[in-house]
Amino acid sequence: MQLVSTSGALVAGVYSGAVSVMSLLQHGDIGLGTFANLDGEMVVLDGHAYQIQGSGRVSEPPADAQAPFAVVTKFSPETDARIGPIEDFGELEKRCDVLRTSGNIFYAFRLDGTFKRIRTRAVNPPEAGARLLDAAKAQSEFHFTDVPGSLVGLWSPGFSSAFSVAGYHFHFLSDDRQEGGHLLDLASESLRLRMEALTDFHLALPETESFLKADLSKNTADELAYAESAH
Repeated sequence: MQLVSTSGALVAGVYSGAVSVMSLLQHGDIGLGTFANLDGEMVVLDGHAYQIQGSGRVSEPPADAQAPFAVVTKFSPETDARIGPIEDFGELEKRCDVLRTSGNIFYAFRLDGTFKRIRTRAVNPPEAGARLLDAAKAQSEFHFTDVPGSLVGLWSPGFSSAFSVAGYHFHFLSDDRQEGGHLLDLASESLRLRMEALTDFHLALPETESFLKADLSKNTADELAYAESAH
């Protein structure tokens, strides 16, 4: 598993480009993240990267597009199960919890099926220097119904909150590659769930001036939780 930069840096407003999409795809075929200047959400699926912008537009970004934060892995699932019905995000978390065997390692998820209802968001580029908390207040939200697609997710242990999003973090992409975003809520009759436990972890820190000079000593867990949730 390859993690680029830290969630704490993102919260602090360090979101200039750190690594190219081309480089990310060399390290993994599934994952999630965001783009330079918080220009939308990233979904990596089947070895392709997709950008979901605040306008709702979904596209494959150029190879040199930059990401200030991303997590990717070469997905080799050990668990393949059918779950459902799922009435909301909390129910999804409970179903995934049953399959995890430890709270001290990372897990990658992929869930495929038809979503009876799904709610997502995408961040919009904020003013220069704004913290993630402020950017989240202007996020765009989307509501889709009866849409086939995939969720790409990561579960991170509590001790990783300084550099990852502790708990569950999912991004959605429709099968027709026209809809997506950061998952806020969902409902589905049945989903195929694949999961892989991840114990080999590599953190790549940016060498940008904004990262090197940022004050990352503060606890940003509360701000990150707000930014990740629905408003």
